[in-house]
Amino acid sequence: MKVYLSGEIHTDWRERIIDGSKDLDVTFSSPVTDHAASDDCGVAILGEEPNKFWHDHKGAKVNAIRTRHGLENADIVVVRFGEKYKQWNAAFDAGMAAALGKPLIVLSMPEHQHALKEIHGAALAAAEEPEQVVQILRYVLTGKLPT
Repeated sequence: MKVYLSGEIHTDWRERIIDGSKDLDVTFSSPVTDHAASDDCGVAILGEEPNKFWHDHKGAKVNAIRTRHGLENADIVVVRFGEKYKQWNAAFDAGMAAALGKPLIVLSMPEHQHALKEIHGAALAAAEEPEQVVQILRYVLTGKLPT
């Protein structure tokens, strides 16, 4: 099963899911999680831009190639909404996954339930901890409940 891990890049949630899923037949992919590399990929590859708008524009488009590929090829999409920053990219990815008809698991904190109500409405599961995502993947693949 191919699982795309989208969203917040400042905590270890991806590693917790990947580590917890080592015994499952799952392949994970994600956006680039090196913030500086993600921001500067467009100008590093396609050339400098003196205007910050066009600098960001180039990077967003190059990153979109990876993101679209990951979302389109995923069997399941997990989107994490973190606590520290506004998660516009995560919201966009959740919307794309929903539009593509991908099974969507949202990973978020209880205090964000109201702000994410539409995204939770599109998701097939709304989890609070990465370990719950692992349990969902395990159940989907094996039919086994947590012990």
